[in-house]
Amino acid sequence: MNLNGKKFAVTGLLAACALGAGAKESFDVVIYGSSPAALTAAIEAQKLGKTAVIVCPEKRIGGLTTGGLGQTDIGNKSAFGGLSLQFYRDVADYYKDASAWKWQKRDAYIPDGQCSGTKGEDSMWTFEPSAALKILERWEREHKLDIRRGEFLDRQVGKVKVEGQGEQRKIVSIRTLSGKEFAGKMFVDATYEGDLMAAAGVSYTVGREPNAQYGETISGIATKAAGAEHHQFLPMVDPYVTKGDPKSGLLPWVEPYDPNEKEGDGDKRVQAYCFRMCLTDVPENRIPFAKPASYDERNYELLFRNMEVLAKKPELGGWSKGVPWINSKMPNRKTDTNNCLGFSTDFVGQNWAWPEASYAERAKILQAHLDYQQGLMWALANHPRVPDWVRNEVSKWGTCKDEFEDGLGNGWQTQLYVREARRLVGDYVMTEMNCRGTRVAPRPVAMGAYGMDSHHVRRRVTAEGYVKNEGNVEDWSMKGKPYPIDYGALIPKRSECTNLFVPVCLSATHMAFGSIRMEPVFFALGQVSGAAAAFAIDDGCAVQGLAYEKLAKRLVANGQPLR
Repeated sequence: MNLNGKKFAVTGLLAACALGAGAKESFDVVIYGSSPAALTAAIEAQKLGKTAVIVCPEKRIGGLTTGGLGQTDIGNKSAFGGLSLQFYRDVADYYKDASAWKWQKRDAYIPDGQCSGTKGEDSMWTFEPSAALKILERWEREHKLDIRRGEFLDRQVGKVKVEGQGEQRKIVSIRTLSGKEFAGKMFVDATYEGDLMAAAGVSYTVGREPNAQYGETISGIATKAAGAEHHQFLPMVDPYVTKGDPKSGLLPWVEPYDPNEKEGDGDKRVQAYCFRMCLTDVPENRIPFAKPASYDERNYELLFRNMEVLAKKPELGGWSKGVPWINSKMPNRKTDTNNCLGFSTDFVGQNWAWPEASYAERAKILQAHLDYQQGLMWALANHPRVPDWVRNEVSKWGTCKDEFEDGLGNGWQTQLYVREARRLVGDYVMTEMNCRGTRVAPRPVAMGAYGMDSHHVRRRVTAEGYVKNEGNVEDWSMKGKPYPIDYGALIPKRSECTNLFVPVCLSATHMAFGSIRMEPVFFALGQVSGAAAAFAIDDGCAVQGLAYEKLAKRLVANGQPLR
């Protein structure tokens, strides 16, 4: 697989990887992944006197925090302390230096969106991807983190070595495709996909639980939940190749109407992914949107039809004025650009295989997302069926010459926004009721504060014969009130594994995860995992048997709110 002239590292499972085993290395804590949780887990474990190694397939550390998500989903800043808050304080310190401002004067930058009003605080919640990377690479140096980049977990049966049965079952070591083996006393799965926990054989789920499973109201099929009407097609957009003719077939990526589906039913669908683009309107730093070689106009027919409705009734464009993006301001006249309206950057319904796909299959899915999004941006900036006012606005922007220079080329990153993949079914399952505060975690270790949020999972024909998206939920009934996350949501059932932590793909239902799944929370839960791993080693106990009071005392000392 070749992405814009750059060899994508996960293509194929090279036979040479399986030939010779490298030397086995041993550590107290072995962490797999490069998300913020991986870094904070290692830092905290080392602070408590333990050796730690971060093994990650990516060359670029920081996950989505360095991958374009600069408009931090915070909900309530008071929910965060410890290394999580420290990162955002470090962002503020970074931008105090005049040398950080190349394309804009410091005083000219005013955050907008959910981060409006945060200017002048001792923390800063908006930032360029390159700034986040510099800060986390400084953390790597200052904390002397041992990071093994470009090492893909060998997910074949038996390559994650497990020994013992029942309540004695534990991971002994993991092997990578290069043949390296990493043994440990404790393990942390800090990936967005949950690859290590799956290879270790612990219970997990993918998709949306039926509401009845945990007594919820919005985890299953959601056409009536709060937010279901958002990011939606305008009225009477036809889904058929030839308008009005079902026999002509459906346009790409549209499901037929299913009269047997019921509100609240479960399924294996996953909320949509996209690239969180970092754009600029500075001519000297801007790369114009280019038409990809794979461009197929039929793939954007629904966009054009939606725009035709908009052209007749511009008032339907709402606050975004009809431009299908949320173009949040970042420093240096850059953006964090996210999905908005009915046909936008989310590649709806085309990511369901990602959580359990092979590396080669994920490379194909990533390429498809890249092709789709590059084609979308070119069409928005250039296609004659897009209204002038939309084309004029979009064509002012482009990707950045000085961002993602280690990426896929032309200002595009390697990090896909994996909003949701596998989710652990662990010692404690966080549910919608935890988020609402009607069920309270008995062993709180960190806080969530964002609304229950899911992007659409699919595009389908309605009973009336038009196209609509389905799956969007934006439930803010908690009004930003923080709620505790239970320690048990980070660990498997005792009968399945006694030395594993899962701070990212944690144990939560679809909608509870939709609230928890924010980068500041992952910073915090990684630090929790590092501390708990160290204490479990000291006490010689299973992670399920760790004395909660000891862990809580450490977390409070770190400044992490627990309730």
